[in-house]
Amino acid sequence: MALSTWLAPSNLLVQGAIVGTWLGILGLTAETLHKRGWASPETVRKVVHIGAGNVILLAWWLNTPAWLGIAASIVFSIVTFLSYRLPILPSINGIGRKSLGTFFYAVSIGVLIALFWQTAPDCAVLGILVMTWGDGLAALIGQRFGKHIYKLWDMQKSWEGSFAMGFVSFLVGVFVLSIAHSLSWKIGLIALIVAIAATALEAFSKYGIDNLTVPLASATLAFWLVRFL
Repeated sequence: MALSTWLAPSNLLVQGAIVGTWLGILGLTAETLHKRGWASPETVRKVVHIGAGNVILLAWWLNTPAWLGIAASIVFSIVTFLSYRLPILPSINGIGRKSLGTFFYAVSIGVLIALFWQTAPDCAVLGILVMTWGDGLAALIGQRFGKHIYKLWDMQKSWEGSFAMGFVSFLVGVFVLSIAHSLSWKIGLIALIVAIAATALEAFSKYGIDNLTVPLASATLAFWLVRFL
C-alpha cells in the first residue's frame, strides 16, 4: 500500500496512532524528568510546551480534519483547566499556579484550527509554532542567560529572552511560509513583522495570556500580510 494511501485523511486510526505515540513519548519524558529531578519544573514545562506544539506539523503533513483538531483542543482544554486544582499534570502545572498559560495554550490551538485550517493552514501552523518555539525558547534562554533586565508593570523580562523570542519567531515564519509559498523577500518581510508583533505581545502579557494573544495575532497578521503583499 502506498504511503499516501496509508496516511490518507480517512485513515484516522493511523493518524491517531502517530500523534498519540508522539504525545506519549513526550509525556513519559516529562514525567521522568519531573520525578527524577533531572530538570527544573520550568524546564520540564517548556519541554512539553515546545514538544506538544510540534503535533501541528504532523497534523499539517497528514492533512488531519479540522474537526479532529478542534475536538482534541476541547478535551485538552478541559484537562488542563482541571489540572490547576487537581494533580492531573504535575509535571506541567503546579497546584494553584497563578498562570493559565497551559489552558490558553490548548484553547489557542483549537481556535486557530477553526479559523484557518480550511483556508490557510500555514497561518495556523505559524501561529502555533511561534507560540511553542518562540515563547518556549524565550523563557529558557531568558532564565539561563538573561542578564540585561527590564520591567513592564510588575513583570521582569530580559533583553536576551525577548531577542530569542523575536529571532526564533522570525525563523519559524520564514520556515512555515516558505513551505506554503515560494521563498522571497516578501516572505522575509512578513516573518519579520510577525516576529516583532509576537515579541511585543509576549513582553506585555500577564498570567499566561500570551499563549492566546501571540498565536492568534501571529496567524491573523500573517494571513492578511500574505494576501496584501
